[in-house]
Amino acid sequence: MAQQFALTSRIKLANGLSMPRIHLGVYLTSGQETSNAVQWALEAGYRAFDSAQMYRNEKEVGSTLLNFLSSKENTSSLKREDVHFTSKLASNSSYDAARKSIKQSVKQCGLGYIDLFLLHSPYGGKAARLASWKAVEDAIDEGEVKTGGVSNFGVKHLQELLASKPRILPAVNQIEVHPFNARTGITDFCREHDIVVEAYAPLVRALRMKHPIISSLSEKYSCTPAQLLVRWSLQHGYVPLPKSVTKDRIVKNGDVSGFEIEAKDMEEMDGLDEYLVTDWDPVDAD
Repeated sequence: MAQQFALTSRIKLANGLSMPRIHLGVYLTSGQETSNAVQWALEAGYRAFDSAQMYRNEKEVGSTLLNFLSSKENTSSLKREDVHFTSKLASNSSYDAARKSIKQSVKQCGLGYIDLFLLHSPYGGKAARLASWKAVEDAIDEGEVKTGGVSNFGVKHLQELLASKPRILPAVNQIEVHPFNARTGITDFCREHDIVVEAYAPLVRALRMKHPIISSLSEKYSCTPAQLLVRWSLQHGYVPLPKSVTKDRIVKNGDVSGFEIEAKDMEEMDGLDEYLVTDWDPVDAD
């Protein structure tokens, strides 16, 4: 029987908390477009939303979440603690700058606290990375953030952070990962250290939807190429962040519990790795 991976499914984190298995990505969306996407996702059953300071849409995501929670559309009587909001630090510099920036994000989203706060990249150098992580730890201590993590960190950046003996360990590393960029070195390291991998660009930014293997397997499982890619991510134990601003696609991208990719087909998809980078690639930064 297929593992059910519903939009309400959650994954346990190393800090004892949990978060939804599928998040809506809102990268490169703004204004009403962001609000509409979040509203449609909530109505479809999504419970988690991935924003960032750099996206300039923390306010739109937060206000749409709050409006939904107090509306008649909230037929499941969801409360603030039932939805999950992620944001990310735009740049690593000093402890004070990072601390101030986190407080600003909490204020911008209007949600009272941020469920998951990530260092958006390893850029800035070792001292800036470690100072920024200290700011995340203190934000957690003060209740502004529930869980801390990183994004675009390569193995050397994760090793550096763990070697610094932080008071709080990173629970998440959000990286670009999909069959065409498997990043097995990073994902294996994360698995060994109980760090959940969040997969951004899980749909490969639509660059490989017509690949013959993706097409044939989509036909085999009677699903869309996007659903196949989301399901691949989930079956690897990742937390995918499919992004769409189209209502129908938002609904379909989260509807992946009706089939399970067979082991031999997972292996065939794993074999598609070509280190395809669809955006930036900071994992080797100094």
